[in-house]
Amino acid sequence: MQINLPDVLAEVTAAFARYERALTSNDVSVLDELFWQSPHTLRYGATENLYGYEAIAGFRAGRPSSGLEREVLKTVITTYGRDCATANIEFRRTGSASTGRQSQTWLRMPEGWRVVAAHVSLLAPPAA
Repeated sequence: MQINLPDVLAEVTAAFARYERALTSNDVSVLDELFWQSPHTLRYGATENLYGYEAIAGFRAGRPSSGLEREVLKTVITTYGRDCATANIEFRRTGSASTGRQSQTWLRMPEGWRVVAAHVSLLAPPAA
């Protein structure tokens, strides 16, 4: 197994950066594009469990479009061979003391890199 082949790592890093820009600017069309359009795709959010592309797209369409800015504190992207990768970040929403975590599994599809599974969670704010 070849880990972090430079060309594959660059591709996934670019796809992830595109996802992050789309997320914080609420570019729903790009977000929808970057998730695998399959009933097998899933996204566990901070307050919701979404099974299948249609549920994920429906959530995106109804989500508020403000308050999406965040600071990425740490990013770890790892590729496994030429067709599979994970992207994990720690983040903090603007104005929040809580740290969030986001994990994504990316697969190379004929149409390009797509998220096939994602999980977002928030840690409790630090004690005062």
